[in-house]
Amino acid sequence: MINSDLSLIRNFSIIAHIDHGKTTLTDAFLRLTGAVNALNFHDRMMDSNPIEQEKGVTIKLAPVRMHYQHQGQEYVLNLIDTPGHVDFGYEVDRSLAACEGALLLIDATQGVQAQTLANYQKAKNLNLKIIPVINKIDLPSANVEQSILEIMEFFELDEEDILMVSAKTGEGVEKVLQRIIEEIPAPGKKLIQEEKDQESDKLRALIITSKFDNHQGAIAYVRVVNGEIRRKDLYLSFSKTKFLPVEIGIFSPEKEKREVLREGEVGYVATGLKDISLLKVGDTITSFEDKELIDVLPGYKEPTPMVFMEIYPVDSKDFTDLKDAMAKLTMHDSALQYQGTHSIALGNGLRVGFLGIFHAEIVRERLMREFGLNLIATAPSVTYQIVTTNEKTIEIHSPAEMPDQSRVKKILEPIATLSIFCPESYVSNIMKLCHDKRAILVGSVGSGNRTRLEYFIPLAELITDFHDKLKSVTSGFASMEYLMHDFREVEAVKVEILVNGESVEALSFITVRENVEIKARAIVKKLKDVIPRQLFEIPIQASIGAKIIARETIKAFRKDVTAKLYGGDRTRRMKLLKKQAEGKKKMKQIGRVELNQDAFLAVLET
Repeated sequence: MINSDLSLIRNFSIIAHIDHGKTTLTDAFLRLTGAVNALNFHDRMMDSNPIEQEKGVTIKLAPVRMHYQHQGQEYVLNLIDTPGHVDFGYEVDRSLAACEGALLLIDATQGVQAQTLANYQKAKNLNLKIIPVINKIDLPSANVEQSILEIMEFFELDEEDILMVSAKTGEGVEKVLQRIIEEIPAPGKKLIQEEKDQESDKLRALIITSKFDNHQGAIAYVRVVNGEIRRKDLYLSFSKTKFLPVEIGIFSPEKEKREVLREGEVGYVATGLKDISLLKVGDTITSFEDKELIDVLPGYKEPTPMVFMEIYPVDSKDFTDLKDAMAKLTMHDSALQYQGTHSIALGNGLRVGFLGIFHAEIVRERLMREFGLNLIATAPSVTYQIVTTNEKTIEIHSPAEMPDQSRVKKILEPIATLSIFCPESYVSNIMKLCHDKRAILVGSVGSGNRTRLEYFIPLAELITDFHDKLKSVTSGFASMEYLMHDFREVEAVKVEILVNGESVEALSFITVRENVEIKARAIVKKLKDVIPRQLFEIPIQASIGAKIIARETIKAFRKDVTAKLYGGDRTRRMKLLKKQAEGKKKMKQIGRVELNQDAFLAVLET
């Protein structure tokens, strides 16, 4: 069925924290609307990647079209299933911009969480119609009354507007679909800011995400805002690229070919382009002939890497395979950025920019699992701004790029705004943790027995083990959300780690001056425990410039060279020991120390 009546189309998204049942609710919608027949149905239908299935987290945005009968009319419901993690917030922004409404999904056993509030704010800024839904009401541990109070308190919504569902059993799901049709407006001119100057029949389509297909090239997932998409020459506004679509279609939830995508519809455009980086999330697709006449859709911004890591193959022969694998991954993930790097200790590798620590974890896992690579990853670092003595400002993404201390006038570190939701009883534990991580309390809001804490925190403190420690000190009950804020001056220094007198750039780190000796001592002590002993003595040192600030020594294995002596005078014994000492000295001069992944994890965990 091709429905060209805009009034019968509804575009909506689901705002939810991780594990609040967003994917289960999506599965319930697919079953109820018959979008997938019973034979082909399986749990987590929208999560195509095995890692998504295993971790229970949506990594890649995925739209689906459903048909639903209501009061004698057949409606087209376009659900844009958004990623559930903060690292993929740039896709959430664009998917919400492609909708007219959103379901605000709250887990009855956990209540409102930090991420839900952050995404709700994005939806409010876009003037979306919000429908609050409490999920998992069938569970014995569900606290529906508390969840209702939190929704009223934090979102200022009315109690009578809140729907109760169990996505697992199907209870209340049909009411949600009916409410979507009744309350979410049909596609209009929501995204058009200069409406009086804009001819509405000129094509404008918003790119909400993209993927790469070996046969069809780069595929854009789009929401058509004005006009219609047909197989004719089209144009990407920011990339300034002309292309002829290979195929146009919709998701139901598998790709289904169509001749045309009309205003208000959500679908895909197979561009045939071999470079996915040309498809920018938030870009505007228009017809080539009208490219100078239309105004691009608002809200576009480049995804900016927040976290940088260096990745090296354990076997240097695998570097070419690593480069090829990263190139293939970049085809599917345009937010990934990488360049070549070299370390004396580790050989050739790649410096990769990620959207966050979870994004880095997913990419590393995919490289190892899908491409069979054995990798060493360095501790993550953030972007620092360095003001040099001649007043130039440069950005560095790893300690290796830090200029000489004599040329540095000041260092600026990135600061994030951090929002934490937690039960009241854990507030003091969280405040102690945040104080240790140099965070500054901005404000707190209490509701019932739960509290929301707002902090400014250095991004470098946030990306390592903060989330794990937060879960640990709150027994898993706290949730967090962060957003890049600005850069602030900090008293920081670069610390180099020397193993056997050789600087290992991949182990060096930047830290605040007040903590430098404590951290340096902890790292060299940890390295002493994880670096294997050799037949020669290995010094491990931490230095700032030429000054050594911490040292540990790994003792050499000893071989009893005098065991074969059964007699004779003492000079024979001393002669053998002297010969052994000379051999050890020579071995130390030419000996190489092999570093394993544990050595790099030691820096990460300290």
